[in-house]
Amino acid sequence: MNTNKDIATPGRTREILEKYGFSFKKSLGQNFLIDTNILRKIVDVAGLSRETGAIEIGPGIGALTEQLARRAKKVVAFEIDQRLLPILEDTLSPYENVRIIHQDVLKADIHRVIAEEFTDAADIMVVANLPYYVTTPIIMKLLTDNLPIRGIVVMLQKEVADRISAQPGTKDYGSLSIAIQYYTEAEKIMTVPRTVFIPQPNVDSAVIRLIKRKQPPVDVDDESFFFQVVRASFAQRRKTILNNLISNLPNGKARKEKIERILTENGIDPRRRGETLAMEEFAALSNALREVMCI
Repeated sequence: MNTNKDIATPGRTREILEKYGFSFKKSLGQNFLIDTNILRKIVDVAGLSRETGAIEIGPGIGALTEQLARRAKKVVAFEIDQRLLPILEDTLSPYENVRIIHQDVLKADIHRVIAEEFTDAADIMVVANLPYYVTTPIIMKLLTDNLPIRGIVVMLQKEVADRISAQPGTKDYGSLSIAIQYYTEAEKIMTVPRTVFIPQPNVDSAVIRLIKRKQPPVDVDDESFFFQVVRASFAQRRKTILNNLISNLPNGKARKEKIERILTENGIDPRRRGETLAMEEFAALSNALREVMCI
């Protein structure tokens, strides 16, 4: 196919938008990429083969979908905006290996979709340019649903990408960093300037690659409680870990002495702040707290 006809060029994108009289909905976080080179890099980073199934979220007018269809065995894309369905039917008509599902991915049974659509795929990758306003819920759903995917490559707000890939002791490190690094090996691939989108967003974007771990990097007795302890520890960043745990764990105030003792026994100075603790320290802390607090 002639690459001059790629969807992700300023001219072709405007032509498609004008043809259909499409207007952007701010509430859906619609920003269409108009740089083919960046899209190709995203697909390269995903490591697709002709045996790979690709899941896309928010295909827009099909710019990324087109690049995925050229490299993957099959592409299944979830689109919430009904106005885009006829556009996608038009722009993706050359590709027989694409299926568009008109549904909110947060409400979708992705296990069922995978079972129906990717019966003979060797592996599955999620590749998407995510709407900013639902980035975190979508990524967490993909990870906590325990889907049979190899990983996720997404473009998202640079600030969120920085938080996802952050290491202990940095200003970006927090409960989101720990949650995603618990499930995946996270790597920020590149920053994407706001100038390559129509309309231009207010902030820059970044591409991040998340490869699913076969097992978490730490042993926790209770995942739900582990994440509860992590969230409590970051509830107010200026507070010490002791004060955060007392204020944000059930019955924390009544168990102040127990919490302080457990911190000390696990080699954690109660005056430290949550952002200084590595995941291994949080795992040991949550296991010890769970034993004595009976929460």
